Amino acid sequence: MEQFFQNIVSNIGINDIFDILIITFLVYKLLGFVRETRAEQLAKGIGILIVVAVLANALRLYTLQWLLSNLVNVGLIALVIIFQPELRRLLENLGRRKIISSYSGLDLEEAEHITHEIRAAIERMSEEKTGALIVIERETSLTDIIETGTVIRAGISREMIGNIFYEGAPLHDGALIVRGDKLEAAGCVLPLTANKTLSKDLGTRHRAGIGVTETSDALVFIVSEETGIISVAENGRLRRHLTGTDIEEILNTVYISPEKDSVLDRIIKALKGGKKDAEK
Repeated sequence: MEQFFQNIVSNIGINDIFDILIITFLVYKLLGFVRETRAEQLAKGIGILIVVAVLANALRLYTLQWLLSNLVNVGLIALVIIFQPELRRLLENLGRRKIISSYSGLDLEEAEHITHEIRAAIERMSEEKTGALIVIERETSLTDIIETGTVIRAGISREMIGNIFYEGAPLHDGALIVRGDKLEAAGCVLPLTANKTLSKDLGTRHRAGIGVTETSDALVFIVSEETGIISVAENGRLRRHLTGTDIEEILNTVYISPEKDSVLDRIIKALKGGKKDAEK
């Protein structure tokens, strides 16, 4: 047995390692896609069909085998049609991914200043019940959404954010896009979510905030003009009733300690760490 494993290890080359890492990354992404979409129920159904197919083969149920084999041929086409929105979203995320992060050039002092200013602006608008929709761009480019509004490219300050969303201001109805250390554009139009399970109490502002996070990795802060409740949308999910501390902690993950490593990078680092431990 020891000789068997030694032969396997000795035949593994660099190409094989990269091949395994790429497949691992793709499987990870596929599982994430299944978990976050309607495909989760579909995966369960496919699992049941596989079990039935194995039993049909073992018990020599030829009619059932013929039916299942034909279902597979038709099912592949049906999957593309049924999950067209999800597949389109997946391809959009891959195609719109930026190579360089917007926050790579910020030092700690600048990052802390931006975090404090955004938090202060959101808290003030919450107290005054001023509706707001603030979209923070991360790795996925939001250029197409920026083009729907007015480019301002201003420094980030609580006063500027408050003026943009002041009731009666020309750009207060749209979304504010934050790119790096700039208020990039205001009055922007966001795509509405197609999620039909959301509470009917959520208005257009919340649905737009969720919608943009379904097609990008953007972080969206939403202030309700009716209640002053602060919410955050990320990855198509909404979290409500945020406090000032919550806001700062979330912003810190973006500006002060952003997760820049991809899943593939983390796998490589883990392998390197394991190799060092083995050498010790």
